[in-house]
Amino acid sequence: MATEIWQRCAALIEELGLGYSDDVLDVRPLTGGVASDIAMVTLPGQKLCIKFALPKLKVAADWHAPVHRNAAEYAWLRVAAAQFPETAIRLYGRSDTAHGFAMEYLEGRDVYLWKAALLAGEADRGEARQVADLLGRIHARSARADFDSAPFQNRDDFRALRIEPYLNYTATLHNDLAAPLAALARQLYQNAQVLVHGDVSPKNILLRSGAPVILDAECATMGDPCFDLAFCLNHLVLKAIHLPASRAGLLDAVGGFWRAYAPHVSWEDPDGLQARVAALLPALMLARVDGKSPVEYLTPGEQAIVRNLTPGLIRNPLTHLDKFAAHIGDQIGKTST
Repeated sequence: MATEIWQRCAALIEELGLGYSDDVLDVRPLTGGVASDIAMVTLPGQKLCIKFALPKLKVAADWHAPVHRNAAEYAWLRVAAAQFPETAIRLYGRSDTAHGFAMEYLEGRDVYLWKAALLAGEADRGEARQVADLLGRIHARSARADFDSAPFQNRDDFRALRIEPYLNYTATLHNDLAAPLAALARQLYQNAQVLVHGDVSPKNILLRSGAPVILDAECATMGDPCFDLAFCLNHLVLKAIHLPASRAGLLDAVGGFWRAYAPHVSWEDPDGLQARVAALLPALMLARVDGKSPVEYLTPGEQAIVRNLTPGLIRNPLTHLDKFAAHIGDQIGKTST
C-alpha cells in the first residue's frame, strides 16, 4: 500500500507540473478520513497534501460512491478560496484521470484541528461562530443569480454519500421512524437553494491564526442549506452528551452558531430554515449511532442516550435551536440522575 500511494502521488506531481517523480522525498499517508486516500508529500523546500477519492469507503458497512466527486470537492475549495483568499487553503491543481488533487499542507504552531480541541475540552475560542459566519457567506454567495452552479449538480452523489447512509439506512433499523426519516430524505434531495459542503464536521475544520479552513468537500452539491448547519451542530450536541464538563458551553454554542449564520440568509425566511435545521438535527444524531458512519467516541451508554432522546424530536420536531439545545440539556440531566 505504501508503495502504491507513493507511485500515485509521484505520478500526480508530474502530471500537475509540480515537479518530477524523483523530486518526491517522502510520502506519508494521513489518517482520519474514510472516503479518500490522503498523503503528505515532501518535495524539496515544500510539503503538499494530495488526495485521491476511493470507490469504496473505509467503513464496516458496504458503502460505495463515485470517484468523480473529487471534482466537486476541488470546485468547492475554489469557491472558498475566491471568497476568502487570505485564509482559504491554497490549491495546486487537479487530475481528471487520477481523481486526485494537490493542495497546501497546513501545519504550524498556529494551526489546530477543531475536533481535537473539542474532545480535549479546551476553552471555546469562538470556533462555532466563525464557522457559521463562513458558511453563511458561502451560502449567500451561491444563492446569487450570477453564481456558476454547473460544477455542483451532484444531487445523486449527495444521495449516495449522505442521504442514503445517514437517513435511509437508519430508517431500516428504526421502522417506527421510517416515515419522518423518508420525508427528510426527500426534502434534502429535492432542495437546491445554495452550495452545500456536505461534511461540515469538526474533523474537517482546521483553525489557522484563528480563522477556520474547511476541508473535505466531497459531498458538495446545490442543496438545502439546513444540511450543512445540522451536520455541524450535530457534532456539538453529540460531544455535549460525551463531555459533561463541556456540556453547557457546547449547547450554548448551538444558538450562537445560528445567530452568527442567520444575518446572511437572504434567499428565504430565516425562521423556516431554522425550523428545518431543528427537524433534521435529531435525525442526524441518531444516524451517527445507527447509520453507516457511527461516531467513534460515544460509549454504549451514550449511544443509548441518543437513541432515547431522538425519536420524539424526529416525530415532533422543535422549531428553534435555542429551545432544542435547552431540551437536550434538560433531558441529559434527567437521564444522568
